[in-house]
Amino acid sequence: MAPGVYFRLLLIGYFEGIDSERGIAWRAGDSLSIREFVGIPLGEGAPDHTTISRTRRLIDVETHRQVFGWVLELLADGGLVKGKRIGIDATTLEANAALRSIVRRDNGESYEEFLKGLARQSGVETPTREDLARVDRKRKKKGSNQEWVNPHDRDARITKMKDGRTHLAHKAEHAVDMETGAVVAVTLQAADLGDTTTVKETLAEAGTTVADLIEREAEAQPLGKPQVNLGGVEEVVADKGYHSGPALKAMKAAGVRTYIPEKKQTGKRHWVGKEDEQQVVYANRQRLQRPKGKRLLRRRGELIERTFAHCYDTGGMRRTHLRKHSNILKRLLIQVAGANLGLLLRSLYGSGTPRSLQGLSFTVHFFAALVAAALDSANRGQPEQEVTDGPIIASCYQPALWSHFSHSKIQKRTSTPDC
Repeated sequence: MAPGVYFRLLLIGYFEGIDSERGIAWRAGDSLSIREFVGIPLGEGAPDHTTISRTRRLIDVETHRQVFGWVLELLADGGLVKGKRIGIDATTLEANAALRSIVRRDNGESYEEFLKGLARQSGVETPTREDLARVDRKRKKKGSNQEWVNPHDRDARITKMKDGRTHLAHKAEHAVDMETGAVVAVTLQAADLGDTTTVKETLAEAGTTVADLIEREAEAQPLGKPQVNLGGVEEVVADKGYHSGPALKAMKAAGVRTYIPEKKQTGKRHWVGKEDEQQVVYANRQRLQRPKGKRLLRRRGELIERTFAHCYDTGGMRRTHLRKHSNILKRLLIQVAGANLGLLLRSLYGSGTPRSLQGLSFTVHFFAALVAAALDSANRGQPEQEVTDGPIIASCYQPALWSHFSHSKIQKRTSTPDC
């Protein structure tokens, strides 16, 4: 399969909200319009999921990064990448692995065999399921990632999901342009790592991407007005999970101003021997109290959560169907590239997601029905005309038609911006 066909199929997975490669293959074989977009002739069969999987293994991660960067270049040409203010946040993706399959890292013993051994040590020779459940309830720290691992996906980690459930999961972290909403960088890391640890890789990836865009723009238009900020990434906005003295100190050393709210402290902090951290923490606190800091925090919740909703909820990737970070990252890069393409489509045509396209289709059908009803009522009310030899010129003004559009809600629904 050609690489262009492969990448278009992955984009179909985002725009159609299909989570698995099997579903993408079935959708490509079912829709004639998708076959035309992908480039599959009518006389040929659509590629199955094994062909997509084989092509994914043959194309390395760096090629997927280049496709992601190419989409960012399109956004930069359209003025949708500024690169000055970056918002960073992370979310969890459910892994394609079950908790019941975890084994101990030291000896490979399964969880059930481990509980049976504990029951025998407590005096129960033939433990039942109720006995095993009782032994398991009394244990502390029974889901430690240092002791347990899934043999089928060793990159997955035991973690608590956003809804409170405990699953094997991965951590996806986005770096979003706070002025336009474009995702300039995405990283996939272990779910048990803290935000203050993973932010280093994501911020470095975002800085490298913005620097590449600046260099490309300087080569293409040396005398033109720059679209991307020439100073690179200057400000970072994040939630309280990213706040710590060493993390703020490292960002200041990288030349970045931070807007990160503090966690609630039970008592007073002791700054003996930590004067450098004290200065950056107090400076960050002062910036948050200003109107700009409050505005950026409100903007962060709007833009970053929107990318999560588009990529993982409506985009269909909240649960991964692949294993190992190398494979998941390939799909994730093209998934986020599709979200950036959706941003470009919304700026040009007003629609860039599957649900918005469905709403636009409903609006078109609604408009056509109103036109047909108005013309039918107008024709019934007009007297019969005599047949003449000259051409019949119909009036462009239909009072019965425009009466349907007097309501403000209908006018807003039928209007499409930037058309």
